[in-house]
Amino acid sequence: MTGFLPRRGRPWPNIIILLAFATMIGFALVAILAPWISPHPPNAQSLMMRLRPPGTEGYWLGTDQLGRDVLSRLIHGARLSLTIGVVVMILTAMLGVVIGLISGYFGGWVDTVIMRIVDIWLAFPFLVLAIALVAVLGQGPDKIVIALVLSGWPGFARPVRGEVLQLREREYTLSARVLGVSPFGVMFKHLLPNVMPTVLVLSAVDLGYNILALASLSFLGLGIGAETATWGGMLASGRNYVATAWWLAALPGIAIFLVVMSSNLIGDWLRDRYDPRSPFRAARNQNLAAARAAATNA
Repeated sequence: MTGFLPRRGRPWPNIIILLAFATMIGFALVAILAPWISPHPPNAQSLMMRLRPPGTEGYWLGTDQLGRDVLSRLIHGARLSLTIGVVVMILTAMLGVVIGLISGYFGGWVDTVIMRIVDIWLAFPFLVLAIALVAVLGQGPDKIVIALVLSGWPGFARPVRGEVLQLREREYTLSARVLGVSPFGVMFKHLLPNVMPTVLVLSAVDLGYNILALASLSFLGLGIGAETATWGGMLASGRNYVATAWWLAALPGIAIFLVVMSSNLIGDWLRDRYDPRSPFRAARNQNLAAARAAATNA
């Protein structure tokens, strides 16, 4: 039981964080190796084998209403979900960070205009805005990426802008400006490295949001086409068979839960690790101070 208890100064038990990282790495490997480890083509149908329960020979996780292998569809769904989630996370972070840097560094009317746009964007719930954009842009992976990026960039822009407002008055920033460093040089050489911990935390949490949003859009029929294996699409098709074939909805739901929960746990761990006020950093600083004192006395 001691392994499940948090150590002194550590806000999260080590075992939970290790499980979260192991889960994300496992899903990433499954996504990368999907074409080679999938036992069947994801869309191969066999009406003679429809609605077979998990444990059926040749179909470890059963089959769906069209006789398609659930395990193969879960594997290929992981490949699509993680790929889109990571791409959206990177593009959203890039766009939001750049806008946040510009808004916080220049201030004045530039900051006012950008923040009013952010306020308008945040007035709409993330998923509602994504649904509206997908309805306008249409279906397809590229349309989903564009819709999610346009919906999520304010989540990076506002926190980055808040940190830049403080960092731009620091001595090293003022010294760089006095030495004639260009505004973009100051932003990307001096300010960006200092806001990267916040960006890492937001990125970890954003990955889970993106996967959940993709699953929600697919569940509503607004995501990827029905012929493509997606976790949300599997949930949507399995909801009519919950009483007779529970695995059709339960297994993709469990996959979504594990990935989203793991990304949130990793994000919380990163936040506690980089927050100077967290117990983790306080304990670490105490240990460093004790080690330096011991080295000095020696």
